[in-house]
Amino acid sequence: MEREQNRILAIGIFLGLVLLGYLLAGAAIDVKEYERTVTVKGLSEREVPADVVIWPITFTGAENDLQQLYLGMEKHVEKIRAFLTLKGIAEEAISINPPLVTDKSAQQWGGGQKAEFRYTAVQTVTVYTGEIETVRSAMQTISELGKEGVVFGGNAYENQPDYQFNGLNDLKPEMVEEATKNARTVAQKFARDSDSQLGKIRRASQGQFSISDRDRNTPYIKKVRVVSTIEYYLVD
Repeated sequence: MEREQNRILAIGIFLGLVLLGYLLAGAAIDVKEYERTVTVKGLSEREVPADVVIWPITFTGAENDLQQLYLGMEKHVEKIRAFLTLKGIAEEAISINPPLVTDKSAQQWGGGQKAEFRYTAVQTVTVYTGEIETVRSAMQTISELGKEGVVFGGNAYENQPDYQFNGLNDLKPEMVEEATKNARTVAQKFARDSDSQLGKIRRASQGQFSISDRDRNTPYIKKVRVVSTIEYYLVD
């Protein structure tokens, strides 16, 4: 009787091990299948107009009398302000920085050549507005100020307008969705070409949004770009 029970117990253990082995084999096959993956990138791009422009107008002055220098700079400020408002730029969009004055006599050492003017000044009037086309139109006629005696200073880069786009948050959901769809389309084609089926997402990462000028000649048109990277499982 005891021998019979032992035999039954042994058979039960054997069958249990066989079943466990079968289950483990099936799990191993599933893991092996899911080790096959494909990583794809999906791109989304938009061209949008800039919605803010920052335009610095830098000018200079030189005098031997400090009081006259300040008076001259104030007159130039008023000329620039009048020019801008005449071109349709709102008063609240115009800000005035104080002049930066240099005393040339304080910078002379030894027997250096004496400067023609003792005092020089640099000052900047800045326009900050969303009226892009109004600013672009005013820029085309800035030489009118030169004819009134305003001497522009700074290099070409410093006086260039800075066009910006601040509406990114409104575009993000739509662009992320588009980039994800484009990535899936690429992955599906790869799966078909490899006689596989596209499985679930293993991992996904969204790249940083970038905003750049469309080209050097049209900085007021921006290119918004995002790339999503997604890794999918492939199954037979």
